[in-house]
Amino acid sequence: MKKRLRGAPPPMKLDDLPRHEIPALDGNNAPIDREDVFEDLPVIGEMPTDFAGLYVRNGPNAYYPPDWRYHAYDGDGMLHAVRFDHGRVSYRNKWVRTAALGEEQAAGRALWKGLKEKFRADRPDEPLKNTSNTDVKYHAGRLLTMWYRSGLPYAVDPFTLETLGSADYDGAIDRISAHSRPDEHTGELMWFDYSLQAPYMRYGVIGPDRKPRHAIEIPLAGPNLPHDMAVTEHYTILHDFPLRPDPEALAAGRYKVQFHPDEPSRFAVVPRHGAASEIRWFTAKPAYMLHVVNAWEDGDEVVMVGTPYRLHESEPGRIDVRRLERTINQRQRDFLLYEWRFDLKTGQTRERVIDDVLNTEFPVINGAYQGRRNRWSYHVVFPPGGREEPRFPGLVKYDLETGGYIAYSAGPQFFYNEPGFAPRDNPRSEDDGYLVSLVWNPRERQSEIQVFDCLGARLAEGPVARLPLPRRVPNGFHATFVSQRTLDRWK
Repeated sequence: MKKRLRGAPPPMKLDDLPRHEIPALDGNNAPIDREDVFEDLPVIGEMPTDFAGLYVRNGPNAYYPPDWRYHAYDGDGMLHAVRFDHGRVSYRNKWVRTAALGEEQAAGRALWKGLKEKFRADRPDEPLKNTSNTDVKYHAGRLLTMWYRSGLPYAVDPFTLETLGSADYDGAIDRISAHSRPDEHTGELMWFDYSLQAPYMRYGVIGPDRKPRHAIEIPLAGPNLPHDMAVTEHYTILHDFPLRPDPEALAAGRYKVQFHPDEPSRFAVVPRHGAASEIRWFTAKPAYMLHVVNAWEDGDEVVMVGTPYRLHESEPGRIDVRRLERTINQRQRDFLLYEWRFDLKTGQTRERVIDDVLNTEFPVINGAYQGRRNRWSYHVVFPPGGREEPRFPGLVKYDLETGGYIAYSAGPQFFYNEPGFAPRDNPRSEDDGYLVSLVWNPRERQSEIQVFDCLGARLAEGPVARLPLPRRVPNGFHATFVSQRTLDRWK
């Protein structure tokens, strides 16, 4: 049975995809204008019956048609949720009802523009719209949606996707970065934020009771552009990369980045509930990274694995700064799989490349291993180049111990959104489960949910189940999978 909140669209034809001169609004990047519920989805292949839980993906979906030079990061947040229940699968989607979207709905038009335009001058408190469109995590019975520029997060009902309001945790949080880190073992949520004004970074912990447990300011000399953080069982790792906002562009009300190749990367390793005085600073080679794979403790060392940008040289020994800045500004993809080791006894950093062959990002792990040593990670694979239209044509399973991998792609025009790892009921190993993802299938001109068996090398065999959706789901950003066991803890 399919239940629709609004009328169902006719079958999509070859020429029905939106076409636009702006890549971020073209094809399956274009927004949709409906909130739907589809139940008991049909299956191609065999849908596994040995797992249950919730896969949710966030992404940009402009509520009002943009009349500016639109950037893919500008769209209002929209959640797409897939519920798995031992063989039965359903789907629903809803906009994140942010305060900014509510203000626009009251006015009946868009009031903010985006990254390529000047900031809104009459709202110094929110010159760029907090769309809450970047990431989604589950904590203490609620979904949290977050924004890449660090803004107030929003709480969402995981079953209905109704926005419950802002999540300020009794006033403890007025902004938060896109990537907080929930710990399934303790129920805590570790968060950080960053700002153009002092304090330039803060870090804190929210308890499983949704009460603030800890918060400190991180001493920085000026504003930087961190995107993620890492946690282990006892420590948190915060990032100070030599990528910073361009001060001239900021003064002109625009957004631009500058990389400083003569400065090191710095990492603050602090006990989870530690004071600012307990921070241990470690330096490493100049780099910039968006996303962490995982971190853990290994004897005297704190280990962090992530996917930094690949740095090229303009001449021997000199980083090609302009190339990196263009790569970031044009949303191109060029990454390594990398490891840093911070020795708490000696204060030294060791670092190494795990893989420099594949170009992969959007790393996902089995959530039960967050902050604990893991062997397997799952990434989206990219082709190089492109301009504001990155392609996500495949999935990879990495062995972090050896650097080996297996990969799958149905073809270069397929688009695999960030997947989620769904553990089997009563799993026997770290990789005993499934990878689930929303996928754009260009051959059939349809969006579908794909399910891959992750055990051993089975990912390379392709999806064990495909579930076509009655209408398309636009390409998006980050996702999370919440196991039924975790959901049941907060009923």
